[in-house]
Amino acid sequence: QVQLVESGGGMVQAGESLTLSCVASGSVDDIAQMGWIRQAPGKKNELVADMRSGENADYAESVKGRFTIFRDHAKNSVYLQMNSLKPEDTATYFCRALQVVQGTLYDYWGQGTQVTVSS
Repeated sequence: QVQLVESGGGMVQAGESLTLSCVASGSVDDIAQMGWIRQAPGKKNELVADMRSGENADYAESVKGRFTIFRDHAKNSVYLQMNSLKPEDTATYFCRALQVVQGTLYDYWGQGTQVTVSS
C-alpha cells in the first residue's frame, strides 16, 4: 500500500503561482510513475502532468509552458510548480502514483488539494 498526501493548494489571483507537493509513504518501492490529475466541477478528469522513473515528463496541452513537474526520489515526493495561473485552472488536484508489483499495476490517489484562481 502507498499513501499519498498533497499540500500547497489555495486561492490565488490570475497570473500568480502555486506549488503543490505530494509525499508518498508506505511501500514506496517500485513506484514507476507519479503525477497530477485535476478534477473541475462538470468537467472530465484531466491528466495535468506526470513523470516516469526515467524522468520523462508529459503535460496536458492546457498547461504546457506554465506548469512544471519534478520529483525528489530521496523524499518520495512529487511537486507541481504552477505559474501564470488562469481561472480555468481552478480544480481539485490529485496526486497519483502507479506502482508495479510482481506484474500487477496498482493505482493510488491522494485526497486532493483545492486550487482556486480568481480573475
